[in-house]
Amino acid sequence: MSLPEARNFFGSWRVAARLALLSSLALASACTVRPLYSDAPAATGAAGGTATQLASVNIKPVNTRYGQEVRNHLIFLFNGGAGQQASAPYTMDLAVAALTESSLVVQVTSEDDEPTAGTVTMTGSYVITEIRTGKRIAAGSRNVVASFDRPRQEFANTRAQRDAENRAARELAELLRLAIAQDMSKQR
Repeated sequence: MSLPEARNFFGSWRVAARLALLSSLALASACTVRPLYSDAPAATGAAGGTATQLASVNIKPVNTRYGQEVRNHLIFLFNGGAGQQASAPYTMDLAVAALTESSLVVQVTSEDDEPTAGTVTMTGSYVITEIRTGKRIAAGSRNVVASFDRPRQEFANTRAQRDAENRAARELAELLRLAIAQDMSKQR
């Protein structure tokens, strides 16, 4: 390729690159991307943002300790530290299950196998219903795994398992909040 041919080739390549850039900018300007947790309406006259919609969900009571941990964290995350509304338009059924397993067995002597690590798998399922119509708005399920050490002392073992359940409950509440915020933002 001679020098004049190379200049024409690279000149036409630059023009094509500029046209591609301008067309991608034109396409991107039509996007309506905004933060998920923004409280600003998406358009003029639209309903409140996702944060307002999350605050309009009341979570029904649960019957396990770790379920109550998840529920408490969700109430805090939905309402910014305030309690639930007295008359919210949505209600949420929450079901939380936990499974604790020994994940590692180390041979201490020739006769004993002692578990030295455990895992807590916590699964949370939700169904959000509009109270006025009884219509199911959203449903989903998420799970989290938390590991912990199993010491020989019984109290320390129990406490380590409970701490793992508490960690899993916090993480599960965060995942559920994200999933519910995505579901609620689709409802607008």
